[in-house]
Amino acid sequence: MRRSIRWHKRGAVTFLAILMLPAAICRASPAMTGKFWAQFAASSTPQNGLPDGYDPRRDPEKDLDAARGEAKKAGKNIFVEVGGEWCTWCHILDRFFHEHPNLEALRDKNYVPMKVSMSQENPNRAFFSRFPYIHGYPHIFILDAEGKLIRSQPKCSRTAKVTTQSGFRNCWSSAPRSGSA
Repeated sequence: MRRSIRWHKRGAVTFLAILMLPAAICRASPAMTGKFWAQFAASSTPQNGLPDGYDPRRDPEKDLDAARGEAKKAGKNIFVEVGGEWCTWCHILDRFFHEHPNLEALRDKNYVPMKVSMSQENPNRAFFSRFPYIHGYPHIFILDAEGKLIRSQPKCSRTAKVTTQSGFRNCWSSAPRSGSA
């Protein structure tokens, strides 16, 4: 069988499976579907209970209090990622962590991650007034367990800080190497 015919048949089978999925879910018992949706919701909720997205309606002070409590209990620092749903580079950074589970695990082992929205809808000026100027997004602040600033992200090229491990490491080293902006 030619390759194109094989791929065409696979596409048809996939299409039919997608069409049949809603019918199968509707016919499943409520106990089974409830369990499925509960597992799905649990897998998409961060372990620490802090928001996984940039919600402009959230109160960053309350989120910081929750992060402080968890950081003190676990002996970690706080990794504050500032951005918004509008920010393409913020989504690239999220995808980068998800595509590199070793880095995500390293971050989560040492930090309590926290996201704060910076948007026209809610610029959170009062919250950000205690921190240094933000040059671009995403911006990362490292706080101690008490919420005091340890480090603010240096001004680096977006490509270096997001897309390569060495660029991210060089951007965050205490003495940036030549070539970083």
